[in-house]
Amino acid sequence: MEEEEEHAEPLSAEDYAAEALAADMDPWIIFDARKTPRAEFYSWLESNRPSQVSRFGDEEGGLGPVGWISVLGPDHGPEYPDVTGLQESWEKLLASGRQVTFQTIKELALNHNVLTGKWLIHMDTGFKVDRAWECIAKAVLDGKISSAKVSPRDANSEAKHVICAYNNNFADEEQVMQLDAAIRAAGVKCSLSYKPDVYTYLGIYRNNKWKLCPTIYESKFDLECVPRRSHIINKVTNLEVT
Repeated sequence: MEEEEEHAEPLSAEDYAAEALAADMDPWIIFDARKTPRAEFYSWLESNRPSQVSRFGDEEGGLGPVGWISVLGPDHGPEYPDVTGLQESWEKLLASGRQVTFQTIKELALNHNVLTGKWLIHMDTGFKVDRAWECIAKAVLDGKISSAKVSPRDANSEAKHVICAYNNNFADEEQVMQLDAAIRAAGVKCSLSYKPDVYTYLGIYRNNKWKLCPTIYESKFDLECVPRRSHIINKVTNLEVT
């Protein structure tokens, strides 16, 4: 599922949702560690650097559009979210006139087993995103992160790449913190934000009409403190996670 990239001009939540659907529908480039020999990983990684793969393909090279570049870890298991039930319950919630809050959306997610979430890393195209993606992809290969994906290069020079690193349960704060630690241990030190997949399934992106922030944690790595660590803010409560 597409996560909103940063644009020069702000888009509406509906625009972000349309981009999301388009990326999900287009072919993905996937390395599945459950099926593909580990020896093939590094050549695959080199051949599919996000700064070199075009989102909308290369007509001269005969290459079509690419939605995502993704790595699935050796222990990545199937998920059975009830997305149809979630969306039906969402429509009922909207029709009821009840206030839409993080808690009401969390309740829907729990009821329909839509619990996955991801830390998001937004980066400009070029060497840095390739390096960050290499770090995350290796952590997935080693089983330290369940799965991850990165957006390919956009024709719009202002657009950023987004790397998504996943965990199984956004409602388990300890698990979310462990994923942050795995990302930091992999070598990524830039700012991160965390988004539950339930927001993506419901089309809730930035600039939505409910004025909800679709990311529920923010992580900034402190290079000054000893030992170095992340400072993570729960954006729902506005409190630091300790």
